Amino acid sequence: MRFSIRPSVTLPPLKLRYLAPLVLLAGSAQGQFAFQASLTPDITLHGWNTEIWGLSICVWGENPQKGLAVGMVNGSDGHSQGFSWSLFVNYAESYTGVAIAPVNICDDVFVGWQLGVVNISNMDLTGLQTGAVNVGEDIHGFQIGLVNYADMLSGVQIGLVNIAQNNGWFDEFPDKLATGFPIVNWSF
Repeated sequence: MRFSIRPSVTLPPLKLRYLAPLVLLAGSAQGQFAFQASLTPDITLHGWNTEIWGLSICVWGENPQKGLAVGMVNGSDGHSQGFSWSLFVNYAESYTGVAIAPVNICDDVFVGWQLGVVNISNMDLTGLQTGAVNVGEDIHGFQIGLVNYADMLSGVQIGLVNIAQNNGWFDEFPDKLATGFPIVNWSF
């Protein structure tokens, strides 16, 4: 004799499409969310200081983030990382990853690649800047553009005008080329 246990009630299949929005909007105990949408830093799904671990879609957003930020103006406070694409401006306090916009500005440490018309790193940049104008305080890596400027360069500049303030005028050649030089300049 065989026994069979069957439930008397059949449960309907789980509809994931109903759960997806709840998962995206749900936050963890630390105040991290997987999705952000904003019109301005004050008109958002989540406050401007809430960390976003996922996707941010913004007209103008300003959240610390670890993930993908897409918008017209993307800003982040504190240290953020990921991929930031903006129609106009990306600005960050500190960023690790890729920033693509006509204008990219980082106030503290940037590690990765800034791609734009104008790229500015006000402190340390480790990586690559490519654009028409690249400006950096302390560059460890490459600058490729029409005009490249670095207060302290440890790397290579390729462009029409290349200025590295820490270089003398051919006095430490071949380790350092010159303070300013067309086509290519370097300092190691």
